[in-house]
Amino acid sequence: MTAPLATHLRFSRILLTGAAGNLGCQLRPRLKRYCDQLRLSDRADLGTAAEGEELVQADLADQDAVHGLLAGVDVVVHMGGVSTEQAWGAILDANISGLVHLYEAARAHGVKRIVFASSNHVTGFYRQDEVISPKDPIRPDGLYGLSKAFGEGLAQLYWDRFGIETVSLRIGSSFPAPRDRRMLATWLSYDDAERLVVAALSAPVVGHTIVYGVSDNPLTWWDNTSARHVGFRPQDSSEVFRAEIEQRQGAIDSSDPAARFQGGAFVRTGPFFD
Repeated sequence: MTAPLATHLRFSRILLTGAAGNLGCQLRPRLKRYCDQLRLSDRADLGTAAEGEELVQADLADQDAVHGLLAGVDVVVHMGGVSTEQAWGAILDANISGLVHLYEAARAHGVKRIVFASSNHVTGFYRQDEVISPKDPIRPDGLYGLSKAFGEGLAQLYWDRFGIETVSLRIGSSFPAPRDRRMLATWLSYDDAERLVVAALSAPVVGHTIVYGVSDNPLTWWDNTSARHVGFRPQDSSEVFRAEIEQRQGAIDSSDPAARFQGGAFVRTGPFFD
């Protein structure tokens, strides 16, 4: 893990939801550098609180619990919710109802900025031979991607009506290293994920901004020019992994929809309504 970013950013209390998830676990020690108290929330067990941590086990579907979660919070880094294609009921509870609960609680408690973990699957049905920007129309690759598109729409509504700023992060593939040839384009290192979140928290004015969460990969499908005002400057690259991945994976089956569309395997995941 890298040293803290060169920033004077400091909050009294940051709320990190989804703190037991993949990125939540990575952000947990990193975000503590930027606040006096870090409130951590998840449905899952969060272990033992370290110095400066507050642990709250809560379900996003529980409106009262979410309301209490936002009390005394300066900003929210919302990584909570369903992060894969699942049956509609689970997505509805966490990513639709749960997000409404979060924004309503933020409005009630006067929280003025949210960093929202959206997803690249909002635009998963664009082809891999296309380069798109946050300004292009959505093309979700499933119910999960559709729920994240709803989240972006909700963020826009709460900015327009209530002045709550949001940076919606269309996160690519955040792992220690890319796992396949698709991830050569979508990979977001953990250090760049920190840089992205800190930029989203510290940019002076964001309104509602959408930005793709991706490292400085030579192969890319996403153009973040329209979000440069956020100040995210990735420093890592998937290029160091390219030779090993191409040798291991070999030829691509162009008849496979997962090899044609940016959403990868998500474009053929289903059924939706089990």
